[in-house]
Amino acid sequence: MDFFGRQQQVRRMSARLVVLFVVAVIGIIVTVSLAVITAFGAWDSDPTTIVGLAVAAAFVTGLSIGLASLFRTVSLRGGGGKVAIELGGVLVPQDTTNPQLRRLRNVVEEIAIASGVPVPEVYVLPQEQGINAFAAGWSPTDAAVAVTQGSLDRLNRDELQGVIAHEFSHVLNGDMRLNIRLIGLLFGILFLTVIGRELLRWGFFAGGGGNRSKDGEKSGGNPLPLIGIAMVGAGLIGVFAGRLIQASVSRQREYLADASAVQFTRQTSGIAGALKKIGGLPTGSQIRNPREEEVGHMLFGSGRRLSSLFATHPPLADRIKVLEPEFDPAELDRLAQQWSQQPPDGQQEDIALGFAPPPPVAPAAAPKAAVQPSVVVTQVAAPTSESYQRAGALLGQIPEAVLVRARNPHTVGPLVLGLLMAEDPSARDAQYRTLLEKLGQRMADAALTEAGELATLAPAHRLPLAEIAFPALRSLAAADQQALLGAVFALIHADGRLTVFEYCLSRLLLDQLQESMKPKSGWREPSRTLATSTDAALILLAVLAQAGAVSATRAQSAFDAGVAVLLPGKQAEYVAPPRGVVELESVWAALDGLVPDDKSRLVQAIVAVIASDGTVTVAEGELLRTVCSLLHCPLPPLS
Repeated sequence: MDFFGRQQQVRRMSARLVVLFVVAVIGIIVTVSLAVITAFGAWDSDPTTIVGLAVAAAFVTGLSIGLASLFRTVSLRGGGGKVAIELGGVLVPQDTTNPQLRRLRNVVEEIAIASGVPVPEVYVLPQEQGINAFAAGWSPTDAAVAVTQGSLDRLNRDELQGVIAHEFSHVLNGDMRLNIRLIGLLFGILFLTVIGRELLRWGFFAGGGGNRSKDGEKSGGNPLPLIGIAMVGAGLIGVFAGRLIQASVSRQREYLADASAVQFTRQTSGIAGALKKIGGLPTGSQIRNPREEEVGHMLFGSGRRLSSLFATHPPLADRIKVLEPEFDPAELDRLAQQWSQQPPDGQQEDIALGFAPPPPVAPAAAPKAAVQPSVVVTQVAAPTSESYQRAGALLGQIPEAVLVRARNPHTVGPLVLGLLMAEDPSARDAQYRTLLEKLGQRMADAALTEAGELATLAPAHRLPLAEIAFPALRSLAAADQQALLGAVFALIHADGRLTVFEYCLSRLLLDQLQESMKPKSGWREPSRTLATSTDAALILLAVLAQAGAVSATRAQSAFDAGVAVLLPGKQAEYVAPPRGVVELESVWAALDGLVPDDKSRLVQAIVAVIASDGTVTVAEGELLRTVCSLLHCPLPPLS
């Protein structure tokens, strides 16, 4: 199933999740209402009063669940980092020199670039000795990847790569949004147990043994304890329903994520080795944090031991056997005995395996490559081992000193500004004067120095370098982010012209920082269609045709090629965009909201425009990746 098919499947699962939630809530409301009728029936014999109280209890119960779910969902607006921090996660600095953490960040950066998604925030759970990990967030832009300290201590680089690739599969396939929604819904259901405990406490404190009327006869007892017991019971029903929902959502998706990780890394030993260490070590994949109940469905391995009915993950031996059909489950017992004497040390295994490799060499590629729109669409959110190899090569060819500055919050600003400074001396002078006015001489001089040092950077390396820099930019204070954005927009307009590269880099930067300052959240699914967004789609095709063509005739031809894919059997008039790439500002909201099938057709049309001459240059390939990124269709580096 391709990316767009998986997105459609996630939409169906979201609807299924809501249905299951509603069924669970109805069952809980019925349980509480019956308890109210039973409790107050002994206290008041008036049927009207009892029914009124039952209706009120049903309303309050439903409202409480809804408000609790809404509150929890809103509390996660900060994106995946919010979930990681609640579990005790500590943010890994972009410029860390700790060997364990540097290895982790390198793996994450390489896989992010190979996948075509923004480099996520990276967290470590330092108190957790089990081997586990998760990815969380509303979208790839606000995603976070977290691993336990046990993963860093026990896994070698191959195994860590397999685990991270597994988590990136969840990022790419839309599982994260589904998972984070599930956290909000489960909180609403489980919230009733808290209310029930409080009612029990108040009821017994107020006296649950009954009251006596004036004539000495015992009237109905205090109903609060019974209602409290009922709500605790309803909460347990919620726990039961929640675990079933978690299991139904996550089990098969774990098999798919394992398979995606193998496809990505082209070896089973990494992820299989991580699963064997989970099975052979006493700490396994255990998560001791009390919030494990909420996030169990999004972990790499089960956070606790549960019966198969409630397990959020497939049995460990089954997952390994899918990867290695010859695997004998008895091997886990042998490994457990071996590691009881000397637990594995991931970094020592790296040394033994020779993991200090030279920079990987990218697969040979011609300056221009022939592409087919339908083939490119199958590559969306489907990185392969060649994608990973190519991403590693790109990073390996960027000077280490440049990467260090890109990862450092104190030096990343001048570096990004340097990437945007023009080659023409007169244009660069105008840009320098603009930076003097906006940010002062120190920043202007630093940006000018960076521009000189980055002048020799290959075009294919400029966008990956910017992607490496984005996490450091997101870590800046909001005021510094706003000042930098203002300087960027002033800089790219200082010479009176806006190049495609300047627009793409500045637009990606704006997208990243806007998500950082105002994270998205919510349940809204894409709902627009090409029928209602045709004008926006045609503007996008016209801009791309104009940007890649050497003449008006070639632009017309490229535009027609895109229209033939976008609107089969129809024609559209090519109108040269008067403001060039700036015209794209009117299209992103409409096109990013397309339903998956229509977005797939749009991407094919985009490729048809760019490849209308039968080839795609490096510059056109990077332009294609940028447009796909803004449409949230992550595209790996093209071969």
